[in-house]
Amino acid sequence: MLKLRQLIVVCASVFFINSAFLAVKEPAVGPEKKPVKLFNGKDLKGWKINGTEKWYVKDGELVCESGPDKKYGYLTTEKFYKNFDLSLKFLQEANGNSGVFFRSTVDGTKVSGWQVEVAPPNHDTGGVYESYGREWLVKIPDEKEGFLKMGEWNTLRIRVNGDKVQTWLNGNEMVDFNDEKIGAANGSIALQIHDGGGIKVRWKDIMVEEL
Repeated sequence: MLKLRQLIVVCASVFFINSAFLAVKEPAVGPEKKPVKLFNGKDLKGWKINGTEKWYVKDGELVCESGPDKKYGYLTTEKFYKNFDLSLKFLQEANGNSGVFFRSTVDGTKVSGWQVEVAPPNHDTGGVYESYGREWLVKIPDEKEGFLKMGEWNTLRIRVNGDKVQTWLNGNEMVDFNDEKIGAANGSIALQIHDGGGIKVRWKDIMVEEL
């Protein structure tokens, strides 16, 4: 009888140890992060207007337009996004000089961060520019300038993970590089209105997946 009890105790101890070992080796996996809408198609909830230029919603689209001051304007996410995969569609009206900033902060209308260019033809749409810093980090070669469809909907994808930055325009890779300064930064995603007036850009299907 004693031997049987000892055997039961030994078996129970082995089971407990194995269970504990498996719990350490195979931690529970959290829920997968999925793409979420940054723009709900109804209002500017989750965004902040910086400057006096115009930001409004019309027919389910987000519209940015130069105001009477003809200055810079920024629409920034209230939340910071460090590592992410962003996709959106834009349609340029007028000269369409705009952009998408990442890991950025805005003080008044002075922005710190990096811009993926959205501009008229032959002006480096998809390239990356550092405002109030090193300026152009990557410009677009002539053979890629034809990927932009002026006056039509374009799809822009931006992936930033650690110090690696990648962009695609209408499915075509535009830039792929690493930068230590970008890797150390954090901030909002932001849309821009360039100064000078006469700018109007429509945006939709703004989706982000955090990495």
